[in-house]
Amino acid sequence: MRIPTTSCLCPFLVCLYFIQRCSGVGHHVPTKVPSKNQTKLASGETEVHHRPKRGWIWNQFFVLEEHIGPDAQYVGKLHSNSDKGDGSVRYILSGEGAGSIFIIDEVTGDIHATKSLDRERKGHYVLHAQALDRNTQEALEPMSEFIIKVQDINDNAPQFPDGPFVATVPEMSEVGTSVLQVTATDADDPTYGNSARIVYSILQGQPYFSVDPKTGIIRTALADMDREAKEHYTVVIQAKDMAGQVGGLSGSTTINVTLTDVNDNPPKFPQKNYQLYVPESAQVGKPVGKIKANDEDLGVNADIKYSIINSEGANMYSISTDRDTKEGIISLKKPLNYERKKTYTLHIEGMNTHVDPRFSYLGAFKDTATLKITVGDVDEAPVFSMDYYILDVYENSPSGTEVGSVTARDPDSRNSPVRYYLDSKEDGVRYFRIDESSGVIRTTQPLDREDIPWHNITVMASEVDNPSLLRHIPVTVQVLDMNDNPPEIATNEEVIVCESSKLDQLIQTVTAVDKDDFANGQRFSFALSSQLPVNPNFTLKDNGDSTANIIARRRRFNHLTQELYELPIVVWDGGEPSLSGTSTLTLRVCPCQRHGKIRICQGEAFLSSAGLSTGALIAILLCIVILLAIVVLFVTLKRSKKEPLIIAEEDIRENVVTYDDEGGGEEDTEAFDIIALRNPAAAEELKFRRDIRPDARNHCGMTPCRSPTVELDEVDVHKFIKQRLVEADMDTSVPPYDSLQTYAYEGQGSSTGSISPLDSAGVQSEQEYTYLDDWGPEFQKLAELYEEAESDVTT
Repeated sequence: MRIPTTSCLCPFLVCLYFIQRCSGVGHHVPTKVPSKNQTKLASGETEVHHRPKRGWIWNQFFVLEEHIGPDAQYVGKLHSNSDKGDGSVRYILSGEGAGSIFIIDEVTGDIHATKSLDRERKGHYVLHAQALDRNTQEALEPMSEFIIKVQDINDNAPQFPDGPFVATVPEMSEVGTSVLQVTATDADDPTYGNSARIVYSILQGQPYFSVDPKTGIIRTALADMDREAKEHYTVVIQAKDMAGQVGGLSGSTTINVTLTDVNDNPPKFPQKNYQLYVPESAQVGKPVGKIKANDEDLGVNADIKYSIINSEGANMYSISTDRDTKEGIISLKKPLNYERKKTYTLHIEGMNTHVDPRFSYLGAFKDTATLKITVGDVDEAPVFSMDYYILDVYENSPSGTEVGSVTARDPDSRNSPVRYYLDSKEDGVRYFRIDESSGVIRTTQPLDREDIPWHNITVMASEVDNPSLLRHIPVTVQVLDMNDNPPEIATNEEVIVCESSKLDQLIQTVTAVDKDDFANGQRFSFALSSQLPVNPNFTLKDNGDSTANIIARRRRFNHLTQELYELPIVVWDGGEPSLSGTSTLTLRVCPCQRHGKIRICQGEAFLSSAGLSTGALIAILLCIVILLAIVVLFVTLKRSKKEPLIIAEEDIRENVVTYDDEGGGEEDTEAFDIIALRNPAAAEELKFRRDIRPDARNHCGMTPCRSPTVELDEVDVHKFIKQRLVEADMDTSVPPYDSLQTYAYEGQGSSTGSISPLDSAGVQSEQEYTYLDDWGPEFQKLAELYEEAESDVTT
């Protein structure tokens, strides 16, 4: 494909350029440029040439957007050097919009745009041109790429995408204070011509505001704009392209400007003098009137603090500010009395709490007003002489005894008579009554201080002329004490007496209580009852300090002999007249161990040391009952088996009963006593209670008793064994067959005696066994056995 020579094309291009400029259509034609040493073939390969060869290189074409007309818009022309004008060259166009938007004349190479283009949608199109031999369809030139640019025209007006706008500016601002900056956008090409060059202007809002034509910044144009005069402004801003020239397109937006408040107005009372009527019955602390100062400002700038600046008004009244209504609430600080003072004058000041120093030149931001209060006369309820009354009366006083009196009067100038009443809703009314004329309070029945020491009643007073006006007063009646209750012992618990107690040993210290009240403290005296014989076991010692000691009068006690003792004690109080009371204490004897100063019975000590609770004891007892039930059931089932009616002779045999019980120790008094096997004479004595020896006089009568050794010498062993056999045969609790009982009696033939302790019961000893008490409770029984044996021998 050949490009026309320069001498031929120059006049043509110049003419074409002027035609396009005049018609508004721009296009490019192939231009001649020095080619490189390579050419791009139709197949995409590169062919290297050894000499320069001229070829066509397309740059770009231009086409105007928004073309309107019946004919297609001419874009440009393609031409190849191989084209001789005989129609043998075929031009082909491909790429963006080829065939739909852009068409080419295959013979002449002319390109036309068939549609109106919009640069804002698509600014350029990339196409490919190719020249083919019409007959052979071979490429005469390599495929060449070129661009068709859509040339911009001013077809888009400026826009404000974020409008309309809302802005604020403080009132009284200086000229030039920035309000808001607005920015308009233009879709036209900003790099081509003035289509996108915008200029701002103000259409509405003058003379208050202005706008910078280049930046779009809106500023105040008038000084001291007052919000109280005008608060809202509407400003219209226009944006015009083409640098504001004639024919340019424009767009506008609205800005709503609001002046914000500043404290530039002091508070003002609508008038300087006010009057207020307040009845004397007004309650203290309650509002009695309102006053308000006006402030044209808003929010915190309109906050007002009210105060009473004169002492006459400040002593009787107080004023506070209502946050919602901005009013001054006047309240009463002290009760009013029409008879004492009938008018009050209050000087009230209202002042802004937030002052702007910029406006101090306007003066003080406060104002004052005068309020005159007139006190109204009201029929008031009677007034008592005291705020409350405390009266007293002795207990057990007869009905009708005077307790005291109350006094009330009418505070009004009429001084009407007063009547008194008791509040019937209270419980204390049944104990008292009041004289309605004199106010004297009396009892209706005897009072008991121990039952109710204080009585609270309410007395009401009303005017005879106006009974609806009542006044209440609290009255407290104290019941004074009299010595009308005898004292008694303080404890109701049993007193523990240890078996090992010694003579003159302290058993318990007792105190007394008395329901009566003694101003100087309670004083008690103690003694045993004189109407009873002298107690051989215990005595009582008065300590002189309202306590007494119970002291043992004997040495040792035995709970098996006697477990409980009763000790009546007489107690006297120190009242006038003195009263006495008798209290009976229960003393329980038991073996006990010592834990410091506390005495605990062994049984109780065991349970407390084991830490067993009631639930644990119940569980243990339940288990024992279940085991016993199982054993009984097993024995019953075993006995229910049938035995043969005829017993074989070999089954009849004698049973030998062996006594090998070792005993249960010193504390065991129920186990089998082996002394009966060793000493038949002692066995006869054991038929009596083993823990209590019979009195020698009752056993022997008036004749002296013989020693045990003499009695043993005269006992016939054979007679003793026969006697035991007869007792065994007559005993119905043993099985119905013979039993052989063996008694291992050793005899008494030794002249030197036996060293065994079984036969030493009659040996006299002068040794004291009291030291065994210090060894512990387990040696107490041993000491008692030795002492009993010693006392028997002595007797």
